[in-house]
Amino acid sequence: MKKLINDPADVVSDALRGMALAHPELRVDHENRVVFRGDAPVRGKVGIVSGGGSGHEPMHGGFVGRGMLDAACAGEVFTSPVPDQMQAATAGVDGGAGVLHIVKNYTGDVMNFEMAAELVAAESGTEVATVVVDDDVAVTDSLYTAGRRGVGTTVLLEKIVGAAAEEGRPLAEVADLAKRVDDAGRSMGMALTSCTVPAAGTPTFELADDEMEIGIGIHGEPGRRRVKVAPAREVAEMLLEPILSDRDFTDGVICFVNGMGGTPLIELYVVHAEVAAILERSGIGIARSLVGPYMTSLEMAGCSVTLLQADDELLRLWDAPVVTPGLRWGA
Repeated sequence: MKKLINDPADVVSDALRGMALAHPELRVDHENRVVFRGDAPVRGKVGIVSGGGSGHEPMHGGFVGRGMLDAACAGEVFTSPVPDQMQAATAGVDGGAGVLHIVKNYTGDVMNFEMAAELVAAESGTEVATVVVDDDVAVTDSLYTAGRRGVGTTVLLEKIVGAAAEEGRPLAEVADLAKRVDDAGRSMGMALTSCTVPAAGTPTFELADDEMEIGIGIHGEPGRRRVKVAPAREVAEMLLEPILSDRDFTDGVICFVNGMGGTPLIELYVVHAEVAAILERSGIGIARSLVGPYMTSLEMAGCSVTLLQADDELLRLWDAPVVTPGLRWGA
């Protein structure tokens, strides 16, 4: 294992120290491992909280800031945060308008966010709504989920819902919007290599030099099938076919080509070009694109594709200003 770390047990704490130094506009609660926007709580604004296991950076701490998340909880690598972290995050962003929890559909995350919402409600009476993201079309159930996994749509949802909360919309409306975005998004991923969790020291799974895994999860969960390495054109077809079969998409989608951590941007642009060509042949125009490593799996080489069916409102919220370490435009 070759990694730029000190002690595997200190990776998350050390990374949060570095993040706090690099982004003084944020406030990091090192005891609870929660990243807050510096002005939280914002009075009269719905607080937006997400989080999950570390190792997926910039997801989630890199998306904390104006126009996106108010707080993010950092669990151990590929491990859910605990309810105490989520409770601290929720209390820290409560500006009097309630709090929305955005939860990727992994069993530990769902259970712990649910417990945290109950603790906060009992302690302070804060109204908490929850949306569970379950957009991965690769498998129905997996090692860590009942139902579909929550993957790339989470990034798009946090941006869109964060913009709506910034406008001062009430909690019920923000929560309904989040559910609408989740319903409108579908994702599928693949891997050329595995990744190595620092505490484990060995790859999560083995792939031969001429093999790739289609339908992987962001923790290295196995996918639909293992096949021989193929050109980007064929990979794009393998990822898009189940997405387009699962939901009807029309002209005007947000297309997100995500890198898993170890794939250079030049290759992601190659994939994006092939995805765009397939969509054009299918009569589906791309209204907005996002290309880059935004929801990673440590150093895994590979990519995922997310399509979100957008309308004028969703596109306007997508275009709204955002100021975070991981996404920044219009400000």
